[in-house]
Amino acid sequence: MPEPTKKAASAFTKKPKSSEAVAGGTVVFEAETEKTDTKVKWQRGSADIVASEKYLITADGNKHSLTITSISKEDDVVYSVIAGSSKVKFELKVKEQQEKTENAAASSPASAEGQPQASHQQDASAESQQPDTRQDLTGLFLEKPQSGEVTMGANITFIAKVGSANLIKKPAVKWFKGKWMDLASKAGKHLQLKELYDRNTKVYTFEMQIIGAKANYSGAYRCEVSSKDKFDSCNFDLIVHEAHVEEIDIRSAFRRTSCDGGEEAGELDFSALLRKRDSFLKASNRATHVSNEPEVDVWEILKNAPPSEYEKIAFQYGITDLRGMLKRLKRMKKDEKKSQAFLKKLDPAYQVDKGHRMKIMVEVADPDAEVKWLKNGQEIQMSGSKYLFENVGNKRILTINNCSLADDAAYQCVIGEEKCFTELFVKEPPVLILQSLEDQMAMKGERVEFVCEVSEEGALVKWEKDGVELTREETFKYRFKKDGRKHYLIINEATKEDCGHYMVKTNGGESVAELMVQEKDLEVYQSIADLTVKARDQAVFKCEVSDENVKGIWYKNGVEVKANDRVHITHIGRNHKLTIDDVKPEDEGDYTFVPEGYAFNLSAKLNFLEVKIDYVPRQNPPKIHLDCVGHTPETTIIVVAGNKLRLDVPITGDPAPTVVWTKADKVISDTDGRVHVETLKDHCIFTIEGAERGDEGVYTVLVKNPAGEDTADITVKVVDVPDPPQAPKIVSLGDDWCNVQWEPPAFNGGQPVLGYVLERKKKKSYRWMRLNFDPHKGLTYEAKRMIEGMAYEMRVYAVNAIGMSRPSAPSQPFVPIAPTSEPHCLTVDDITDTSISLKWRTPERVGAAGLDGYTVEYCKEGTDEWVPAFEGLTERTSVNIKNLPTGEKMQFRVRAINVAGASAPATLAQPVTIREIMQRPKIWIPRNLRQTVVKKVGETINIVLPFQGKPRPKVTWTKDGEALDPKQVGIRNSDFDTILFIRRSERKDSGKYDVAVQIENMEDKASLQIQVVDKPGPPQNLKITEVWGFNVALEWKPPKDNGNCEITGYTIQKADKKTMEWFNVYDHYRRTNCVASDLIMGNEYIFRVFSVNMCGLSEEPCTSKDSAYIQKTGIVYKPPTYKEHDFSEAPKFTHPLVNRSVIAGYNATLSCALRGWPKPKVVWYKNKMDISNEPKFRMFSKQGVLTLEIRKPCPFDGGTYTCKAINDLGEAEVECKLEVRVRL
Repeated sequence: MPEPTKKAASAFTKKPKSSEAVAGGTVVFEAETEKTDTKVKWQRGSADIVASEKYLITADGNKHSLTITSISKEDDVVYSVIAGSSKVKFELKVKEQQEKTENAAASSPASAEGQPQASHQQDASAESQQPDTRQDLTGLFLEKPQSGEVTMGANITFIAKVGSANLIKKPAVKWFKGKWMDLASKAGKHLQLKELYDRNTKVYTFEMQIIGAKANYSGAYRCEVSSKDKFDSCNFDLIVHEAHVEEIDIRSAFRRTSCDGGEEAGELDFSALLRKRDSFLKASNRATHVSNEPEVDVWEILKNAPPSEYEKIAFQYGITDLRGMLKRLKRMKKDEKKSQAFLKKLDPAYQVDKGHRMKIMVEVADPDAEVKWLKNGQEIQMSGSKYLFENVGNKRILTINNCSLADDAAYQCVIGEEKCFTELFVKEPPVLILQSLEDQMAMKGERVEFVCEVSEEGALVKWEKDGVELTREETFKYRFKKDGRKHYLIINEATKEDCGHYMVKTNGGESVAELMVQEKDLEVYQSIADLTVKARDQAVFKCEVSDENVKGIWYKNGVEVKANDRVHITHIGRNHKLTIDDVKPEDEGDYTFVPEGYAFNLSAKLNFLEVKIDYVPRQNPPKIHLDCVGHTPETTIIVVAGNKLRLDVPITGDPAPTVVWTKADKVISDTDGRVHVETLKDHCIFTIEGAERGDEGVYTVLVKNPAGEDTADITVKVVDVPDPPQAPKIVSLGDDWCNVQWEPPAFNGGQPVLGYVLERKKKKSYRWMRLNFDPHKGLTYEAKRMIEGMAYEMRVYAVNAIGMSRPSAPSQPFVPIAPTSEPHCLTVDDITDTSISLKWRTPERVGAAGLDGYTVEYCKEGTDEWVPAFEGLTERTSVNIKNLPTGEKMQFRVRAINVAGASAPATLAQPVTIREIMQRPKIWIPRNLRQTVVKKVGETINIVLPFQGKPRPKVTWTKDGEALDPKQVGIRNSDFDTILFIRRSERKDSGKYDVAVQIENMEDKASLQIQVVDKPGPPQNLKITEVWGFNVALEWKPPKDNGNCEITGYTIQKADKKTMEWFNVYDHYRRTNCVASDLIMGNEYIFRVFSVNMCGLSEEPCTSKDSAYIQKTGIVYKPPTYKEHDFSEAPKFTHPLVNRSVIAGYNATLSCALRGWPKPKVVWYKNKMDISNEPKFRMFSKQGVLTLEIRKPCPFDGGTYTCKAINDLGEAEVECKLEVRVRL
C-alpha cells in the first residue's frame, strides 16, 4: 500500500499558449524548462515535428521555440511540447485573410510572448474537450468523451453530449471506471460530475472533471447513456504521467559544512544526497503502485481506527504486511508537527438549515495574520451582504447569510502556505403539505383531478396508487402538473381500474384520498304520465332524465312514432317531449319512450274523451260525467307535490247548471288563486298550482239547475319525497369498515320507502362521497374501504317512487380502528416452584390505534375461570408471575389492548406444571477466552464467564490449585454468570485459573490462562567486536528479564561522541549481533541497544563501554574471508498446528510454520487420507507459513488433520484436531 506523497511539479516554468493567426502569416510558440540540459520535443497532433522551411525549431539554454511559417487552414490542429514526463498541449486557430481584425496582431511573433497559462490544468482540460471527428457517432451520443493524458496533480475534463430532440424521456448518464465501479458514489473533492442543458439546441452536456489527478487514476473508463428503451456506451482511457523528477547530482550532494578554508575545509554533509535518494525512492515506489481503482486512504483509516480493528481492516483491504505498516504509522504519528499558523483549525464539517445563517471560525497564532477564504478552490470576494469577514483578536470568522444549496461546498482557510479544510452541508427544511387531497367520486369516462398544496415552490413530490409509485412513463393514463406550490394529478377518462387510494408524499408528510368510479346510471327525474284529452285538444308527453346527451325513441303500441305536421318530437337538454296536435280517436294508445343504450323504458297511456250529445228535453237535470278511463274506482286523483293539477269535469244539463266546489264544507270560489275553479258551457275546470301536502282531501262538486242537481266526490292525494331520516349511528367499527344504523323517516311522502342512499366524508373535508347508487333496503349498512385512523362522518337519504329526500344530519365523527392481532411466540422463559416467567413478541399487525399494553391471565387446567395476573396493563413483552400453587397445572394467555379493545388471546400450546426443573450445570467459555488472556501490568482484568444450571449453582475459583486472595482478586456471581475482576494487574497474577460450577453432585469445570506482561530488561554485555572501513560489528546477550513474554527484537542506536545525538541503526532487529554500516570516517561512535517485546522498549538501554573510531581514507582494508555456510536442513515445523473448534458454514483455516532446505514437499491429510486433490480444500504456502483453507465446513469435516513435509534430508509431520459445531 503506497504511502501518501507530495505532488510532483511540472518540468516547464513557461508553457506555450493557444493562439490565433491569419492564413499566410507566421506564429511563434515559446516554452521554458527548469533545467538547461532538458531535451524538448515538439509534436503536431501525435506526430513529431522535424525542422524544415515551414517549421523552425530553436533552443537557447532553457528557452525553446517553434516557428510556423506560411500558415494555411491545414495548420489549424492541436500541437504539443514534451519535456521529460511532462506534456503540454496548445492550439493554433487559423482565420481567412478577409476575417483579419485588430486581434490579428495576437498571432504575430511580437505578441507570442504573452502571459503564460495559469496552469497545466487548462491545457489538459482543453485537449480533453476536443471532439474526435474521425469517430463515427452512432446511437445517442452527439459527442463522445475522448481518451486523454494528464500530469499528476493537474485537472482534466471529459465531455459527452446527447441530443434529446428524438427522446421521450430525459437521458440518464453513468460514468464507470473499469468494468463495474460506478463513479457517482465517488464524487467529491477529486471528482465532480456536472450536467447542462441547452434549450435552443435540445442538447444535454455531461461533464466528468478529475481534480488533482493521481497515479492510480490511470485506466479504462466507460460512459453509458440510456433513455427508456434506448442505450449507448463509449470507452475511453486516461493516462496520468509522472512529473519530472530531478536527477541526483552526486558531486553537488557531497558538499562541505564550511567554505571558509577553501575547497578542503569543513566536513562532508550527506544530508542532501540522502534526501534526494529518499525522494527518488518514494517517486519510484509510487510508480510501482498504480491501481485501477480510486484511491482508498488506508493510512487515514488505520490512523483513526482502534487497535482491535487492525486485523479486520487488513483483511478488508488486502494488507499483507500489517506489522510493517503499523511501524511506519507509528513513525508518521511522531513526525506530525503542530500547526505554526493555526491555534484551532476548522471542524471537519458543519451543517445548517436552508435559509439560516452560518458562522465558520478559526483561531490563528498571529493576531495580525491575513487570511483568505476559499470556496471549492475559488477565493471568496466581498459582495453585498452574502459573506461577512470578521477579525476579533485571534479569531477569524466567515459568516454566510441566507444559506442556499449553492453554499453546500468545501471551504478552506489559507494563511501563507498553511491551509485548513471543512465542508458545509446545507439541509433543506421538510416540505409540508398545506392542503390535503380530497376524496373523489366520478363516473366512468370522466376526468379526475387530485390537487394538493405544499409549503415550498418547486418541491419534489411523489404520487402513489395503493402503495405503487406512479411514474411519468404512464403519461397516457396519468398527467402530473405543477402550478407554484400546487401539484396536480390528472386522470383522463377514469375507469373502474382507477379505483383505490391515492397518496402524495413529500419529505415532510403525506396525504391520502380515495377515488371511486361508478358506471353511469341514467336517472329519471320526471316520468311521462297518462293523459286524458278531448277531441281536437293537444296531448303532450314529457320526461326528464339525468344525462342531457342521451337520445331516445318514442313508440306507440310498439311502433316507432315518426314526426309529421301533427306530431312533434323535441329534445332540449335533459327534457324529451312528444307533442300531438288536434288529437283524434286513432291517437289513443300506449306510448313508450326508450333511451338509447339503456335497457329500460318509460310508458304512459293516452285516453281519448269522446263527448256524446244526446237530445234531451229543455228541462234536463244536471249530471256530472266522471266515468272516463284511467280513474280509480274511488275517484282518487294522485298528484306529485309541486306539480300542477288540472281536472276537467264534463257536465250536462239544461238550462246550464251552476257549479260549486267545496272542501270540508268550505266553498272554493277563487278564480285567480293557487287553487281555483273555472266554469265553462259543457265542463268545469278545477286547478291546483304547485300542489302541496295541505291540498290533500276530498273535494265535492255540486251542479244544479231548476231541473235538479248532482254531486260527486273527488279525492286528491299529494305524494312527495320522504322526510330526511334521523342522524345515523355507528354501531361497530373495524380497521377499514364500520356498521351504520338509522331509523325510517317520520313521513314517507305518501309512497312506500324503496330504500336508502348513504354518503360519507372525511371530517375536515367538504366533499361527500356516495357509497351506493342502488337504494339499500335495510336499516343497517356496512361501509368499507376506509382509511384506518382517519375521522369520518356519515349521512343518509330516504328514497321512494317520487325521489330522494334531503340528507339526514351527519353522524357523530368516528375513526375506523380495530384491535391488534394477537401476540405471537408466547413461550415459557423460566419456571420455579412458585413462579413462572413468560415472554412473547408484539402483534404482527398493530394498526393506527397503536398499542396501549398487554393483559396476562391464568387459570387452572379444567376450569374456565381466568384470573388476571396483575392489575392494569404492562408495556413489556415479558412478565414474571409469582405466588402460584406448586405442582398445579396452569394455563396462561396474553391479550394486546388498544383503544378498539382487546385482541384475540395468545395461549400456550399446553398447560404448564408449576415446578422447578433441574438443569445440569454447564460453563460457556467465550471464544476470546479459549486462548491465553494477555494483559499488560497495571491494566484491569475483567473476565465474564456465563453458565447455566438450576437451581442456582455454587461457583468456586482457584489459581494453580490454590484459593484466590480476596484482597487482590474480586469475584462476583449471579444466577447466570461469574465475573473475575483485578483492578491493577501484576506479574504475579499470571497463571492458570480454574472455575467450577456445582449443583449437588453435578459439576462442570473450565480453565483460563492469564499472562500479565511487562517491558523487558536491558540487553547484556554489548561489545564492539570489530571495526573495518565504514562498518562496526556489534554483539550482545539477551536480557535477563523478558517481561514474561517473547522478545520480539532489538533497537540499535548510534551516537557521534561530538554531538551525542542518538540515531536508529536498526529497529526491531531479531538477532543478537549486527553490523552498523555507512559510518562517517574520522568520527568516533558509541552504541546502545534496547530490547523490545509486545509492551515496547526496555526502560534502560545497554550501552557499549568502548567506542569505535572510523579511520580516514588511506588505510588499506583487507576484507576477511568467510567459509561458505551450508544451509541444508531437514524439514522442521517451527510452529505446530493448533486444535480448533469452528462453526459450520464459515470458512476455517489451519496454519503452521515450516523450515527446511531444499524446499520440502508438503502433503495434507485428513484422518490419514490424502486431500491434495479435494476441491473443498485449498493449500497455501507463503514464506514458510503453510495454510489449509476448508470452505464452509460441515460436521462431517471434523477430524484429525496432518501436515507432512519431505525433502532429501528427512521428513516431519504435525497434526491437530478440528471440531465443527452446528449453528444454534
